[in-house]
Amino acid sequence: MKIFPTTSIKQLDADTIKNEPIASIDLMERASRALARAIAERWEPDTPLTVFAGPGNNGGDALALARLLAGKGYRLEVYLFNTKGTLSPDCETNKERLADVPGVDFHEVTTQFVPPVLTADHVVIDGLFGSGLNKALSGGFAAVVKYINASPATVVSIDIPSGLMGEDNTYNVHTNIVRAHLTLSLQLPKLAFLFAENEPYVGEWQLLDIGLSEDAIHDMETDFRLLEHEDVSALLKPRSRFAHKGNFGRALLIAGSQGMAGASVLAARACLRSGVGLLTVHVPFCNNFIVQTSVPEAMTELDISDTCFAAATDTDDYQAVAIGPGLGKAAETEAALLEQIETCQTPMVVDADALNLLGEKRNYIGRLPKGSILTPHPKELERLVGKCQNSYERLMKARELAKSAGVHIILKGAYSAIVTPAGKCFFNPTGNPGMATGGSGDVLTGVVLALLAQGYEPEKAACLATYVHGLAGDVACKKQGAVGMTVGGYSCLPAASVEDAGRIRREV
Repeated sequence: MKIFPTTSIKQLDADTIKNEPIASIDLMERASRALARAIAERWEPDTPLTVFAGPGNNGGDALALARLLAGKGYRLEVYLFNTKGTLSPDCETNKERLADVPGVDFHEVTTQFVPPVLTADHVVIDGLFGSGLNKALSGGFAAVVKYINASPATVVSIDIPSGLMGEDNTYNVHTNIVRAHLTLSLQLPKLAFLFAENEPYVGEWQLLDIGLSEDAIHDMETDFRLLEHEDVSALLKPRSRFAHKGNFGRALLIAGSQGMAGASVLAARACLRSGVGLLTVHVPFCNNFIVQTSVPEAMTELDISDTCFAAATDTDDYQAVAIGPGLGKAAETEAALLEQIETCQTPMVVDADALNLLGEKRNYIGRLPKGSILTPHPKELERLVGKCQNSYERLMKARELAKSAGVHIILKGAYSAIVTPAGKCFFNPTGNPGMATGGSGDVLTGVVLALLAQGYEPEKAACLATYVHGLAGDVACKKQGAVGMTVGGYSCLPAASVEDAGRIRREV
């Protein structure tokens, strides 16, 4: 699913209006019917509704929605803010259509606004401003937003919470953004919905199909996409009936140090469960017995050190190498990591302490083998690119790093972002808060390693691994609940479970 910058949304509307063809007021009516259905599915007609409409097309949507809901038996109080005496043409038309509609208490605010009483029983429909906003709200509109936020009412925003910009909110005034409980986004999501700091404003978000031109969506380019089940299931390679372990690659996992054998075990189990043919785990002597006992399907290779990774190893016989889980930050480990990077010609998955060590030797990132994948969480990424004010800046810096170093990056979190050297960003919808527990990253490393070793291209391996990793967490959450989840509860799920993704995502 494509995610377009808000500057492109008007063009999609225009292309739909031109090519369908359909009048803009009729496209607004179609959107409002979709909004009315969504409201009616959640709230009964006896729910008190208060609508706040702005002077633009978002306000026009709100006015049309109010008329349609009144026709379904809802009673509404509607406030249209027209302080400059200028409404968009479609907003003006819907104002006229709303006149004298039974069940609607209509107020046009031109100067003074007398706020309505809002209780916990009320649902507020926010139609003040849409995705075209390009500066922070101020003055009277900021005061209205603050009034809405201070009320105990449930808030539903049309398309995007008023005051929130579709992409970059670095310089926004966050107290002047509507805090919605539900955002009904028209046709496609906004990039801002996928950033953690915007959750208090966006709340739950739901996409409504309003029939924008499929041809226009297909033809318009964008670097941002939300992964869907169909995208990922198409990536899976079928297995020949006559296949043997040699067909599915040899992988090397360099992981663990004294007291951190668990990271090796979790990554190794995930790798094996994701279809690799043969796996070798490079371990210090202190972890050898633990790994051999916990993961008997894996072979071990001993480091020269008893307690940590201290010497680079030969990687010529492997199709992929992963390094970092539980590695520690000993001086000899840093030296061994840098030597491993210098000598390795095999694609590498770089995670955890390997990323932290590279944060102190950033010039080595560009020396990583072609096809390598970094898997940082936000703080690990900032050690590589510097401090970031928010998720948008972090994503932009990840894109810069991916381009300059020629690596793929999986920026972990809710809606993990897979960033390619070409600047493309794929956001992953699977996963849940129960995965916010120690070892989740180790499991992801194992899955990525397995797919790279099997010959998946880096972009496909990163997208498939991230989706499957989150999907496994969703399966575990359904069985165990989010609070009680541990990594061991989902690291045993096979990558082939992606075939059940559609059903599982609907059930979770």
